[in-house]
Amino acid sequence: MLLRLGLSILLLASLAAAQLLVVVNKTDHQVALVDPATYATVAKVSTGKGPHEVAVSPDGRFAYVSDYGSFMLSSGGGQQPSGNSITVVDLKQRKAQATWPLGQYTQPHGIWVSRDGKLVWVTVEGSQTVLELEASSGKVLHAWKTGQRTSHMVVPTPDEKKLYVANIGSGSVTIVERATGKVTSVPTGAGAEGVDVSPDGREVWVSNRAADNISILSVASDRILATLPSGGQVPIRLKFTPDGKQVLVSNARSNRVVIFDAQTRQKTGEVEVGSAPIGLLITPDGRRAFVANTDSHHVTVIDLTSRQVVKTFPTGQEPDGMAWAK
Repeated sequence: MLLRLGLSILLLASLAAAQLLVVVNKTDHQVALVDPATYATVAKVSTGKGPHEVAVSPDGRFAYVSDYGSFMLSSGGGQQPSGNSITVVDLKQRKAQATWPLGQYTQPHGIWVSRDGKLVWVTVEGSQTVLELEASSGKVLHAWKTGQRTSHMVVPTPDEKKLYVANIGSGSVTIVERATGKVTSVPTGAGAEGVDVSPDGREVWVSNRAADNISILSVASDRILATLPSGGQVPIRLKFTPDGKQVLVSNARSNRVVIFDAQTRQKTGEVEVGSAPIGLLITPDGRRAFVANTDSHHVTVIDLTSRQVVKTFPTGQEPDGMAWAK
């Protein structure tokens, strides 16, 4: 009996230890691997220049990081980001395993891994394109032109038949139908940046940062159902809780995360966090939210039951995108 109890405790400990919070630190050109139980950074892994977003394979083995690039002087005297690669991080070995060059496709940003782990979708802002990459090699399988400026974040529907892309410069959302390759765009609001699909696959919520509002679209029709205030200024990201009942919105200028009831679309609360909250991540059990405060250089942990801040911890300079590794 005692032996079995001891083995169970060891098994639970090993499962807990296997979980990681992966945080991108933009100006450090690194990702921090954080123990979500202790909030200690257990390793840092170098990436390409100016990483912005990260996605983790379903088995928790690999993290894919979009190397957006550092700003460099162009021949015309202006500043242009220089990145055109994806860094693949082996989370068990805690080191970069590969770098995928994207060639003509520049400024990779939003990134997502398919449910089976075989595909990676990434937006490339400089090319107004969404790429579908082979996860085992980085080979470009498909390239869909959005025709929109600053194609920033990407999210699939639960059945992965459609991809939704938020376009900051055009104030729109682009819909890619993967089976047919059909691409359409719908105006939402100025500075469309954050985007998420409800867990039941019925709605898409888009945060329009320059308009300080949120657009809600029907997945079935791709038409706008409603527009509502974001509850603050400069909404950057939004995320559904895993049960689909709530939506969290990071309002960067207000330094607050606002919480909405997904069904009534009413604001139900807000939590003050650090300076310039951008990245948002909700744990798979729906109990905690992590908020990357870019200007404060730390991550805030919110208990979603009490809606209170329970921890603040540093990961590096300018934390932004985050991902959960099980």
